Amino acid sequence: MPGLPGLPSASSGSSVDAAICSAKGCRADAVWVLAWNNPKLHTPDRRKTWLACEEHREHLAGFLGVRGFLKDVVALADWPQEG
Repeated sequence: MPGLPGLPSASSGSSVDAAICSAKGCRADAVWVLAWNNPKLHTPDRRKTWLACEEHREHLAGFLGVRGFLKDVVALADWPQEG
């Protein structure tokens, strides 16, 4: 699974604590992973990811959900990290 945007890969030595929200202009720590897929561009098993802080989770999930792209919302601490 590819690394998350704003989240260094496990091999870089950085921790999950370095993850930043994907909302435009937000620099808050991310605590959620929003997994999504655009069926016009991606195969059904492909998952793209956005990170969200508490404040922007609903907004980002709504943006993806209205378009039918949102597949899952998972706590960042529970999201599998690549090794």
